Amino acid sequence: MTGIYNPLLVWLSLVVAFLASYTAVELSAGLNALASAKWRPLWLAGGALSMGLGIWSMHFIGMLAFTLPVAIGYDLGITAASLILAIGVSLIALATASRGALSQRRLCAAGTIMGAGVAAMHFTGMQAMQMSPAIEYTPWRVVVSVGVAIAASITALWLAFTLRTSGVQNRVVKRLGAAFAMAIAITGMHYFGMSAANFSAGSLCLSGDKLDANRLALIVSATSFIVLVGTLALLGFHTGSLSVSLKRANRQLHYLGTHDALTNLPNRQQLSLRIARAVAGCARGEASFAVLFIDLDGFKAINDSLGHGVGDDLLQVCAERLRQDLHQTDMVARLGGDEFVIVAEASSAEATAAGVLRRLSEEIVVDGLPLRVSASIGIAFHPRDGGNADELLHCADAAMYAAKQSGRNTFCVFEPHMNQTALKSLILQRDLHRALSDGELSVSFQPKFRVASQSVTGVEALIRWRHPELGEIAPLEFIPLAERSGLIVDIGDWVLREVCRNIVLWDAQGLPAISVAVNLSPMQFNVPDLVARIDALLGAAGVDPCRLMFEITETAAMQNVEKASRTIETLQSHGYTVAVDDFGTGYSSLGYLQRFRFDQIKIDGSFMRELDAGGERGGALLSAVVALARALRIEVVAEGVETESQFHALSELACDQVQGFLLSRPLPASEFLTFLRASADRIVAAGTACVAPAV
Repeated sequence: MTGIYNPLLVWLSLVVAFLASYTAVELSAGLNALASAKWRPLWLAGGALSMGLGIWSMHFIGMLAFTLPVAIGYDLGITAASLILAIGVSLIALATASRGALSQRRLCAAGTIMGAGVAAMHFTGMQAMQMSPAIEYTPWRVVVSVGVAIAASITALWLAFTLRTSGVQNRVVKRLGAAFAMAIAITGMHYFGMSAANFSAGSLCLSGDKLDANRLALIVSATSFIVLVGTLALLGFHTGSLSVSLKRANRQLHYLGTHDALTNLPNRQQLSLRIARAVAGCARGEASFAVLFIDLDGFKAINDSLGHGVGDDLLQVCAERLRQDLHQTDMVARLGGDEFVIVAEASSAEATAAGVLRRLSEEIVVDGLPLRVSASIGIAFHPRDGGNADELLHCADAAMYAAKQSGRNTFCVFEPHMNQTALKSLILQRDLHRALSDGELSVSFQPKFRVASQSVTGVEALIRWRHPELGEIAPLEFIPLAERSGLIVDIGDWVLREVCRNIVLWDAQGLPAISVAVNLSPMQFNVPDLVARIDALLGAAGVDPCRLMFEITETAAMQNVEKASRTIETLQSHGYTVAVDDFGTGYSSLGYLQRFRFDQIKIDGSFMRELDAGGERGGALLSAVVALARALRIEVVAEGVETESQFHALSELACDQVQGFLLSRPLPASEFLTFLRASADRIVAAGTACVAPAV
């Protein structure tokens, strides 16, 4: 998992580093003049505090500039420890540079201690993120960053000592130059140290409820102001133009601390203040309000496949659409990633949610690409569901999870039982990475049957997860979590390897060469090197491509029609077959069947239930699809067939194949092997090129 930097905040961290460095040089001179004064200890302590705060501020502005695809927070105790380290090394630096002669041995010793302290402050600050799994560091980068810190500290001490007297020619210019060089070295160490950190896919930040990045922005803003005031008060730095520039930078930093840099929407800090004001207003008898928690569906797939530039542009358009049609008293804020919150009047909350869903579902064109996203929205009401911002956001977030589990592109109002569901989702998201490495995942196989003869035409591979504490976890629960965390690509590769392993086992036992269908999630389907990855996996296992069919959903195909069409054609040209899965639940445009040239259409199981209920929609769609498929030479498979009446209706409609509990449930790999042996005489082989080798 990789992060990105906010260029403006990186620049501001350099400005703060420059201020801290200049403060060090000027304080060294001031302390040198006070060498025999009784106020020296107080000046030394105050100077160390000011300089330490400056170094620490630079560090955390740099941390704030770094964002990951997951929410980031910071442990308050560890963060405080990093501040103490910064003040301590500043005390050592000032005491060394302002007293007596600076021998080479004392310079190296003090510089080494100071550099090690600065590095310790940096990595302590990183530890405050409390990532799970823990951050892994590239050893040589860590060593180099510590070396840079020590070298920079020795250089800084020497410059501060050399320029401490007032008799130095061009004193101000040289001190400014020295401060700039020191600032470059300090920030260079910080960002090189950051590059040593490696974040595992699916990582979670366990400090999200302690000191979040948005609250940290306010702290850093205040700290930078303290550095500025301390510099001006202690050193009498009265240059007008620089003062104006520093104030402007401080105002900009304060704005960045309260607003999202990408969308210019208020951030979590401002949102919390708005909710607090609304709570106070309700206590005075004003109208009650609601909190709408909005999470974009399908954004991560677009962001990972088309790049962060397209993703950022898409977020900006979505933010603008969220602003539309809101009441004057409403507020929309961005929490981070693809999560937004609206504070609205309680009486209009559901109408507001419906309007958001409608506006976000409209096509968005970014760099000439037509894109579509939807949203899942959770609604919590004050005072019924919570009395403060944290409680209301928690309940709205739980309701949003319920909306996602209800099929997405909808909204749900919070109910108490949703808390337990949201907690379970967090546990599953945390444990999913372990499940992949510890062998908790498995593959089951569900056969497909020819309607006319009930012979086996193929099989679908279905992933299963047995959690050590929670037992069997339904795919509908953990697949969306895998997609949101980015782990779905690794899981998809694992499923392909397992399928290939079983195909090799079946062939070794002389069983018929049956075709296996594998589902591709929207994120997998949009991986740039998808076909090459699949070829490599099958090539390593020695499996013929015609043994594999890939199933994609309508939604995945329609996210980028041109790209989807090219990918499908490439898969087919490499010998794979492609099916459209869950047909009838997405765009349901029969015209696209001709454009995409699928090999197979799988009708969603929801239409089977309508056949039993005597509904016309299921029969009408099946009749239309079968007729068009006949003309296009595409086979039609009906999923979710569970009753004899459904099977009879499908037979009358001339549907080609069926799949469902009526004829066979999904079977674990060992049971499916037994099924294959027993059904060998009624299996339709995958093709002449895939006949199993003789044994």
